[in-house]
Amino acid sequence: MKTVGIILGGGAGTRLQPLTTDRAKPAVPIAGKYRLVDIPISNCINSGIRSIYLLTQFNSVSLHRHIQSTYIFDQFSPGDVNMLAAEQTPDSEGWFQGTADAVRKSSKYFMGEKPDIVVILSGDQLYRMDFDKVIKEHIERGAEVTICTKPVPRREAGDLGIMHVDNKNEIVEFAEKPGDTPRLDELRAPMYNDERFLASMGIYIFNADVLMQLLTDSNESDFGKHIIPQAIEERKVFSHIFEGYWKDIGTIGMFHEANVALTDLVPEFTFYDAHAPIYTHMRYLPPSKINCCDLNRCLLSDGCIISGHRILHSVIGTRAVVGEGTVIEHSVIMGADYFEQEEAEKNQPSQSEPLGIGKDCYVKNAIIDKNVRIGDSVYISPEGKANGDKTDLYLVSDGVIVIPKNTVIPSGTRL
Repeated sequence: MKTVGIILGGGAGTRLQPLTTDRAKPAVPIAGKYRLVDIPISNCINSGIRSIYLLTQFNSVSLHRHIQSTYIFDQFSPGDVNMLAAEQTPDSEGWFQGTADAVRKSSKYFMGEKPDIVVILSGDQLYRMDFDKVIKEHIERGAEVTICTKPVPRREAGDLGIMHVDNKNEIVEFAEKPGDTPRLDELRAPMYNDERFLASMGIYIFNADVLMQLLTDSNESDFGKHIIPQAIEERKVFSHIFEGYWKDIGTIGMFHEANVALTDLVPEFTFYDAHAPIYTHMRYLPPSKINCCDLNRCLLSDGCIISGHRILHSVIGTRAVVGEGTVIEHSVIMGADYFEQEEAEKNQPSQSEPLGIGKDCYVKNAIIDKNVRIGDSVYISPEGKANGDKTDLYLVSDGVIVIPKNTVIPSGTRL
């Protein structure tokens, strides 16, 4: 049976600004050394799905570069990851108008493989799932569409897309953000004794012919709002209940929370699973060097030079430099794309501040994007700032202060 994976990565990622100012949302770094897109691609590879299509349209250069340098299959391990950007054709004016529209306009490419099953995934979620098990369950049930769902408590359910199922797990109704109302009571999941509801994860398993029929019958643009409700009315649609860790990385707050949670002593999600590894670009960097710094609950990536005073509950990305006396708490430091001497060898103009974080700085509840230059004695914290506060040097969102990529912060600055 032939299966293809479709990863939806075409959204503008406005809620992740400024991390998505110059990069596509799936290209945003996570956990120090990975990109968000590595999660769905790795889940596909670990599930035996080797024909993968990534649909994108906004700021796709860095995403293209990452895919081309990372996912290289050989003749003994057939497969490929294909980038499909929005394009202008005689049948289309170009831009994808939504998730369903993106799949519809790209179908001539992946349907050329004559797949039996199409797995549709989001490009901005953190989870680990064996799609092979889901597909087997899909076939055994005689389903035409399977929607992966996550049990959630009432306090979360009102703001999500909730699936109402019968005692055989067939979906009979879908409610988009029903709110904490009497309507929500009608949607309780019958298989639980406590008050739980089945929220859509945005992960869909389609029989290929059913997918194409649904997309042909409708000109609507979105899966969650249009195609899925239509399928529930007309087709055999089942729920696959997923009990593992799953996090939507849709906002700055969610991104920050998901990253720092990885540093917990026993995190809910771990990259330390040899049976289902998360793949990424091999950089061949030297080991990190630590010069007398107190590190506690940290993820430390390759190629770093750390001379700080204390780093607590933080993620430190590749090639990060932290100067003497610096304190970093509850933060995500993305590191750099290059070492300082590499730029000097290219005869690039010298900067007023060296790459990385200087001496005697204090950084708390922050996200420091790549290639940022922070001088000595700089104070960075969201305390005292309102959400939405923005200057050329920072943006505050969800109680987190974000320093955009390539920003230069002079010594002595207090943010």
